[in-house]
Amino acid sequence: MAAMLESYPAKQNALLAALPAADFDRLTPHLMRVPMPLGQMLYEPGFALRRAYFPTTSIVSLHYVLESGASAESAGVGYEGVIGMPLFMGGETTPSSAAVRIAGHGYSLDAIELKREFSRCGPMQRVLLGYTQTLIGQMAQTAACNRHHSVDQQIRRWLLMTIDRIPSREIVVTQEMIASVLGVRRESVTEIAGHLQRAGAISYRRGHISVKDRARLSDGACECYAAVREQMRSRA
Repeated sequence: MAAMLESYPAKQNALLAALPAADFDRLTPHLMRVPMPLGQMLYEPGFALRRAYFPTTSIVSLHYVLESGASAESAGVGYEGVIGMPLFMGGETTPSSAAVRIAGHGYSLDAIELKREFSRCGPMQRVLLGYTQTLIGQMAQTAACNRHHSVDQQIRRWLLMTIDRIPSREIVVTQEMIASVLGVRRESVTEIAGHLQRAGAISYRRGHISVKDRARLSDGACECYAAVREQMRSRA
């Protein structure tokens, strides 16, 4: 596996890695490795989508922004997925925004090439539709979690889902960003982060959170984390 990723780094993305060799080779000349810096807006509501993005080491937040400026994440997309689902689902725009929340890299693909490959009705179509089902499940689970579970449980879920998608246990993120992603008060995040740090589950310094004891962090997590993780694993 390590040798394959070294020779074909685009296969750090699970969807690209799932393609048979012939399909992957046909797509390779059109894939462009791109940096995905923190805060980069990949698309905004109402704007035409020009490219799809396959994250490898970055994580992108799909979220809705209200007229007041408040927002909440509906799903996160990392190495397991793709940004630009409307392109192969019959749309050219989207009502949501997509912003990089964990910096890293990924691969971009022109919308025309994505549609051409999808229209072959082959492996790429099956892979993308399978991921779409997983993403819809994650969105539904997130909506239920935000409505019925405590802020403490939501933060634990978010931290666990984030470290599952990155190569290290240190997350470069501020409390303000977590509050924005979850649609909760910053003071609530500060209080819970302090509690988790005192419990030995995490360590926190400005702009950085390190998971020190995954078991302790998982102990208080709600069922939503396990449900979403299982959905992702079932598509792997």
